[in-house]
Amino acid sequence: MRVALFVPCYVDQFYPEAAMATLEVLQAHGCTVEYPRGQTCCGQPFFNNGLLDEAYELAERFVALFEGYDAIVAPSSSCVATVRHRYGTLSDAERFAHICSHTYELCEFLHDVIGPERLRFERPFPLRVGLHNSCHAIRELHEARSSEEMTDPFDKIAAVLAKVPDIEVVPPGRDECCGFGGSFSVMEPEVSAAMGLDRIADHRSNGVDLIAGADRSCLMHMEGLARKRGIPIGFAHVAEILAGRIDPKECKK
Repeated sequence: MRVALFVPCYVDQFYPEAAMATLEVLQAHGCTVEYPRGQTCCGQPFFNNGLLDEAYELAERFVALFEGYDAIVAPSSSCVATVRHRYGTLSDAERFAHICSHTYELCEFLHDVIGPERLRFERPFPLRVGLHNSCHAIRELHEARSSEEMTDPFDKIAAVLAKVPDIEVVPPGRDECCGFGGSFSVMEPEVSAAMGLDRIADHRSNGVDLIAGADRSCLMHMEGLARKRGIPIGFAHVAEILAGRIDPKECKK
């Protein structure tokens, strides 16, 4: 299968290890992966702020770079949700139909396309991992289960993580927004911080060693709050765990 790796802006700039881990996981499962040169923002910030002309230019660029692949895979629920749901609102949506239906978050791709029965992760990860399901994963991609609504029959992200030897995936007591929300964290910093601290406290009450998720932006927000306050908890993108890039012993320190 010919797969294009889509690396979101913040992953490219701040967490390239999540992109490399995604590449390694895809290759380990038989995918021929290419990284289209010249890729840039999917347009999410522009869509979110009503700048549709600018968003359209980025959507056109995205299509030009990624059309022709069997699948486009990214380590981000929010950016995939933008492509899948926002591109279809543009005036010539038919041009974007293939892109919209063939763009996947990593765990979604592994679960729906590769299939759970074919997943193989060799490195044991004997830790309790708190799974933070982002808003986009739950409400737009429907790949993660809401602990309150329970509208989905399973949690795809948790199901993929569960294939890692010795791991214990611990769901949160409540699936709530971490408070990041891009510009929301800038415009409402006090509320944003309070929401993030609530999520951290929830996971810590479960005795987890690490908090993981499919959106590094959410993890970045919570990690910053934890570091500023000296809260001893680690954070990792799910791709890093799947690729065996995280040393469990380091998480126990």
